[in-house]
Amino acid sequence: MEQREFIVEAEGAGQRIDRFLSGEDTGLSRSALQALVAEGHVLCNGKAPAKSLKLKAGDVILMEIPDARPIEAVPQEIPLDIVYEDAHLLVVNKPKGMVVHPAPGNPDGTLVNALLWHCKGSLSGIGGEIRPGIVHRIDKDTSGLIIAAKNDFAHAALAAQLKDHSLARTYVCIVCGKIKDDSGTIDAPIGRHPTDRKRMAVTQKNARRAVTHWSVIARYNGYTHIRCELETGRTHQIRVHMAHIGHPLLGDLVYGHKRPEKGLSGQCLHARALRFIHPRTGELVTFICPLPEYFQDVLARLGPPVG
Repeated sequence: MEQREFIVEAEGAGQRIDRFLSGEDTGLSRSALQALVAEGHVLCNGKAPAKSLKLKAGDVILMEIPDARPIEAVPQEIPLDIVYEDAHLLVVNKPKGMVVHPAPGNPDGTLVNALLWHCKGSLSGIGGEIRPGIVHRIDKDTSGLIIAAKNDFAHAALAAQLKDHSLARTYVCIVCGKIKDDSGTIDAPIGRHPTDRKRMAVTQKNARRAVTHWSVIARYNGYTHIRCELETGRTHQIRVHMAHIGHPLLGDLVYGHKRPEKGLSGQCLHARALRFIHPRTGELVTFICPLPEYFQDVLARLGPPVG
């Protein structure tokens, strides 16, 4: 267990303890710091601080960082919306809010936990113990279609299609602002944000080429419903690209407006369709899933489309 000590200077006086620590070089997120305080791993002058405590200059903060627990993917009986399944692969309609695989902060309740239960362990091992069967990922707050491979042959074949861009992925989303053009292509490299390592950004430094093709489905007052085709698959690609051209996704608190959207948790983004060559049969297959209820509710609130 690691221990860190901080002494409150004059500029830190009057702050809550979690806010003070978030401004220090701890390497932890604000939510992780709040959890450490709540679990009794942070002391102020040798005592557990009250939630309302305001720090004073000279206060001594002692923080314990428990050793990381090993992450293990275990089967869990979680309902799945299976669009297609055979002996080689599954196509699942992932709900908004579900994490794809276990990670710190999300050790269970993920798509992988559900797949392990459903497939009784019959999943590709290429992704390792934490990501068995996972060919590609979508964000926690993105809903829609994702492929899972049941064996290494299928996984390798699908991964090759991802690499050569023959596996087509179509998304729909609602962006802020009224886009004037009917379609376009964003060809802008994406890499880690230069100052915030948890975000991605359009940058030339340590970046990889990223290409998004978009087209307008409908325009509303202050918003646009668009379709996006991914030529590449970088982390947060659609969210970063649309924010880059001045049209962040509705509900995206990371790359867009910081005010939460009423009735919407996270970005309004749905993986609508997949098209790929079946790894065993060689047949070109296409899967499409309907708009989820939250997406339909947002469209209804926007009112009728405008010209």
